[in-house]
Amino acid sequence: MNIRSFEEKNTSRAALSVSELNRQVKQLLEASFLQIWVEGELTSFSKPSSGHWYFTLKDQKAQIRCAMFRGQNQRLRFMPKEGEKVVVRTKVSLYEGRGDYQLIVESMEPAGAGDLQKAFEQLKAKLSAEGLFDQARKKELPPHPKTIGVVTSPTGAAIHDIITVLNRRFPQINVLIYPTPVQGDKAANEISKMIKLANEHNKADVIIVGRGGGSLEDLWSFNEDVVARAIAESNIPVVSAVGHEVDFTIADFVSDYRAPTPSAAAEKLSPDQYEWQQNLDHLMDRIYHSINRKLAIESQKVDNLSSHIKHPGKKLLEHRERLIELEERLTLACHRNTSNKEHSLNLLKQQLLSQSPSHKLTAAKDKLKNEFLKLNTSIKRTLENKQQHLRLNVQTLEAVSPLSTLSRGYAIVSSEEVAVVRSVNDVSEGCNIKTKLHDGYIHSTVTEIET
Repeated sequence: MNIRSFEEKNTSRAALSVSELNRQVKQLLEASFLQIWVEGELTSFSKPSSGHWYFTLKDQKAQIRCAMFRGQNQRLRFMPKEGEKVVVRTKVSLYEGRGDYQLIVESMEPAGAGDLQKAFEQLKAKLSAEGLFDQARKKELPPHPKTIGVVTSPTGAAIHDIITVLNRRFPQINVLIYPTPVQGDKAANEISKMIKLANEHNKADVIIVGRGGGSLEDLWSFNEDVVARAIAESNIPVVSAVGHEVDFTIADFVSDYRAPTPSAAAEKLSPDQYEWQQNLDHLMDRIYHSINRKLAIESQKVDNLSSHIKHPGKKLLEHRERLIELEERLTLACHRNTSNKEHSLNLLKQQLLSQSPSHKLTAAKDKLKNEFLKLNTSIKRTLENKQQHLRLNVQTLEAVSPLSTLSRGYAIVSSEEVAVVRSVNDVSEGCNIKTKLHDGYIHSTVTEIET
C-alpha cells in the first residue's frame, strides 16, 4: 500500500520540463562554482567569425567543453595552440539547449606560468639588490649613432621591423646583426654570447636586444640571469626591445633604455631624415643671408675707401703741374742769376772806366776775367744742376705718363661721343672709334660688342 500510495502521490504532481530542469541545474552549478582554476590540455580549438573561442580541456581520464567569449580572449597576451597545456580561470555552467556541462573561461595562461612568474620576481629582487637596476649605472644613448648592433633572430619579425623603421627614418645608419635564437633552452646563453661578441667587435655605437611578442614562456630567455649580467657588463649602451608594450622582462630593467617594441627602439635611436633636411635647409638659408649681409658690409667699405683714393690720371696731372711749376721756377732763377751777374759785370766795367791807369786796367781785366770765369762756372754748375733735376722730373713724369703705358702695349680708345672709352656701354655697333698707340692712331668701326 505504501508503494501504491507513493505512486499515486507522484503522479498527481506537475512534472518538470527539460528546459526547466536544465535551468535549475545551471543555476545550481553557477552558484556552487563561482570561480575556479582548471588545468588541462587544449583540444578541438575553434575560432568562428563571431570572435568567440570554443575548445575542450582534457587530461588522461576526462574532458570538458569550454567557451571563451570575445571580450575575454582579446585581452590575452598569447595565442593558444592545439595540444598546449593551459590553466584557466573559469565558471562552471550548463548549456541549456543541449544540457551540456561546460566551463565559461574568463582568463588563460600557459601551464607553469605561475612558477615562471615566481622565478621572475625572485630574480628581479636579487638583481635589484645587487644594484643592476640603479639609474646611476645606466649609460646615455648616443644622440646620432652611425652603427646599431642588433642581437635577435635573423628571421624574426623584430629585425624586419627594425630595418623597416631605419630605412624609413635614416637609411644611412649601418646595422650589424648578431644572430641568435630568442626562444628555447639554449637561447639565453646564445643571447649573452652575442652581447659579449658585439662588445669585443666594438663596432656598434649602441646595441638593441630583443624579439617580437609571445607568451611568458616564449619571452623567458630574456628573464635569465646570464642575459641580465651580459647586458649589465656591456660597455656599449643597450636598448631592450622585447615583445609588446605590455610585456616586461628582466632585460628591460637592466638595460640602459627600455623600448616597448623593436620598432620603437629603432624610432628612438634614429633621427628623422626629413627633420634633418629641414634643419639643414634652415641653416643654409641662415648662412646665405649671413654671407650676403657680410658682402654688403664689405662692399660698402670698398665704396668708402674708393672715395678716398685718387684716380691715377688725376695724380699724373698733379705731378705734371708740379713739374711745369718747377721748370718755370728754374728758368726764372736762371734768368735772375744771369741778370745779377750781368749787372755786376756792368758795375765792374764802370769802375774800370773810371780808373784809367794801365796797371789798374790790367788788374781790373784780370779780376774781370776771373770773375767772368767764376760766373761761367757758377752758371754752368747751376744749369747742370737744374738740368739734372729737370731730367729726373722728366723721367718721373714719363714713368707715370700714359704715353709710357702706351709703349708697353696698352692703348687709349676714344670715340666721337666720349674722349676716353672706359666701358662697352660707351660705344655701340657701327660707332667710329680712334685707338691711340705709342707710335700713332688706328681708326676703326665697332662691328660687335661682347660682354
